[in-house]
Amino acid sequence: MNCGYGRGYSVLETIEAVRNAAGRNFAVQYADRRPGDIMEMVADPTLIRSMLDWVPLYDNLDTIAAHALAWEEKLLAGQGFIERRAASA
Repeated sequence: MNCGYGRGYSVLETIEAVRNAAGRNFAVQYADRRPGDIMEMVADPTLIRSMLDWVPLYDNLDTIAAHALAWEEKLLAGQGFIERRAASA
């Protein structure tokens, strides 16, 4: 069973969401697709939705990016690499 949204986001959409969540711009290195990289991957949640009536809690890329960034910052803060920011998500 796949937990997903049934649609995908581009790399550039994801980068923009992370920039928004971080509240700052950062450099991005553009490169050609590597041999073997897939063009698109989207989780099909049909089975899990039909069997378990499951739906994602967060269905918004900006919210997902903010939560992921907060989680990463919490891990790094716990390892002494960064100071924790005030939660904004």
